[in-house]
Amino acid sequence: MTSFFSVLFNPDFPFIRNALFAGLLSSVLFGVIGSLVTVRRIASLAGAVSHAVLGGIGMALFLSATNIVPGFPPLLGALIFAVLSACTIGFVSLKAKQREDTVINAIWAIGMSIGVLFMAKTPGYTDPSAYLFGNILLISNRDLLLLGLLDVVVIALARRFYPQIEASSFDEEFARVRRVPVTAVFLILLLITALAIVLLQSFVGIVMVIAMLTLPAGAASSVKTVQSLSAMMLVSCGFSALFSVIGLVLGWAFDVPVGAVTVITAGAAFLIASAVRMRRP
Repeated sequence: MTSFFSVLFNPDFPFIRNALFAGLLSSVLFGVIGSLVTVRRIASLAGAVSHAVLGGIGMALFLSATNIVPGFPPLLGALIFAVLSACTIGFVSLKAKQREDTVINAIWAIGMSIGVLFMAKTPGYTDPSAYLFGNILLISNRDLLLLGLLDVVVIALARRFYPQIEASSFDEEFARVRRVPVTAVFLILLLITALAIVLLQSFVGIVMVIAMLTLPAGAASSVKTVQSLSAMMLVSCGFSALFSVIGLVLGWAFDVPVGAVTVITAGAAFLIASAVRMRRP
């Protein structure tokens, strides 16, 4: 503990401070978007988008390394695949509900397979584990800026349209009667989730990002005093920040992957909270 905090304030180790700031900024997205994903029960949709992102990353790496599109950034490739996946899933969910599971599984598998194939054909060695499991210690100042901007957008949208979001999350039929644009709210949520996944995959990676979008929110929903969506968002943000800091400290102390430790911490907290809730009279 002492070693970590002494390094944190050491000017020779800026990446540690960047990692801490990234964890705190990410907690806003994990808390707000994760609460909506959990309440609307669309974790499988978010999971498909997060795994399809690997296809865009692999494509960008291949096009850049072969000079077909010089300097093609993996972040842009991930963004393209994330938006396309979100739009496809959203369209199928609205137009053909009975085929939703099939399409989700297809996008999940196809996206990852495309990424693996592109990486296999990329000249030189490409380590997919860096994208699958992330490395918060490699967060750059640009990543922090993008996370901060997306935080501002998400908070502004959640605050401005909170009544519509709450109504469409808990009772779509009632929301339609009240003339709430349920379809628009759903599609915007999917697109914002896709954008968040693209940025957050650098923190905990593609495989584990879905866990951090659900575990803090799940733990928050088990807190007895959480009686509204807004309270769930706030508590979930707090849990996410706490798990991120604990993961960073333990990861540094024991020289293990920070993302994995963060998710294990969040999972343990979720299981404990769930057990307490089940024993509650």
